[in-house]
Amino acid sequence: MVRLSVAQLIPALNGGGVERGTLEVARELVRCGHRSVVISAGGRLVPQLVDEGSQHLAWPLGVKSPLTLRWVWPLRRWLAEQRIDILHARSRLPAWAGWLAWRGMDPMTRPRFVTTVHGLYSVSRYSAIMTRGERVIAVSETIRDYLQRHYPRLPAERIQVIPRGVDPAAFPYGYQPASKWLAEWYQRYPQLRNAQVLTLPGRLSRLKGHEEFIKLINELRVRGLPVYGLIAGGVEPGRQRYADQLQYQVQTRGLNDAILFAGHRADMREIYATSTLVLSLSAQPESFGRTVLEALSLGIPVAGYDHGGVGEILHRLYPAGLTPPGDLRSLMERVIALLTAAPPVPMEPVFTLQSMLDETLALYEWLYQTSRSHT
Repeated sequence: MVRLSVAQLIPALNGGGVERGTLEVARELVRCGHRSVVISAGGRLVPQLVDEGSQHLAWPLGVKSPLTLRWVWPLRRWLAEQRIDILHARSRLPAWAGWLAWRGMDPMTRPRFVTTVHGLYSVSRYSAIMTRGERVIAVSETIRDYLQRHYPRLPAERIQVIPRGVDPAAFPYGYQPASKWLAEWYQRYPQLRNAQVLTLPGRLSRLKGHEEFIKLINELRVRGLPVYGLIAGGVEPGRQRYADQLQYQVQTRGLNDAILFAGHRADMREIYATSTLVLSLSAQPESFGRTVLEALSLGIPVAGYDHGGVGEILHRLYPAGLTPPGDLRSLMERVIALLTAAPPVPMEPVFTLQSMLDETLALYEWLYQTSRSHT
């Protein structure tokens, strides 16, 4: 087996789906005997990355400043000295630094250059850097469609769809939280015991649909359904005013006891498992919809807007949860139907983490072994 040296570029390692995916690939590289390096400005996930056998290079390639380009030359020198085989950029500004460094190297000896498009970025020359990879990974069919529509110069054969995945061992079907966790949870939120709980995961951002969620819970209770709403997500930096507005909306409707703000949680598996229904109400299409897949992996029904990656997952796994984007009346009817008699979620794992890892490493190995004239 060939031992590859793979460097992943990312702005920081503080949390979030892109960062988790970076750590998952890094861990699998080490497990398979390869060398894994992550270049970022650092963050709270660095100790975990290093403990799991990867190296970390603390270069701030994601800082939005012209000074970031000063890292191009050190990066080019480092790539050559370290004989990196695969350079994988996962974000736009690090991709610019990585591409500029890579472009100036000997085409016959430089690393193979891979990009992953994790989001539906604004269409611009700045975002177009993510199409410069010798292979461009799309995390969903939604992303592939976005790339082909907005960047027609990108050859279709350079795009490879590798869906993000969830580990069914980490989110096992039918999972039941530990009794200690349940006791502490219901001590904190006694009204949720034996209640119908609708959970909206996601940071407090205007795009995540919290206002629609509050209206939904209010309307359901007006109709006599004793449901509770749980918002599980932290306040984004600079978004405290929005969080306060949401709290005010809850108070003015008299829903203080019915809609609960749990803040940022590291125990989302347990929260999903104690939910009756999980919702995804993002105003804009999402690239994938990891929270939807996590809940479905546990066997928890999901209702979500039929667009983007969320619609893609629901069409494949749980079409009973689909509802037209932004249509509150249709959403309410769909939720009532699911609360009354939700079809069971299929047990068969789809979009698994191991599939994502296998396909990613297979792409690395294929690129390494393929003549450069083929790309």
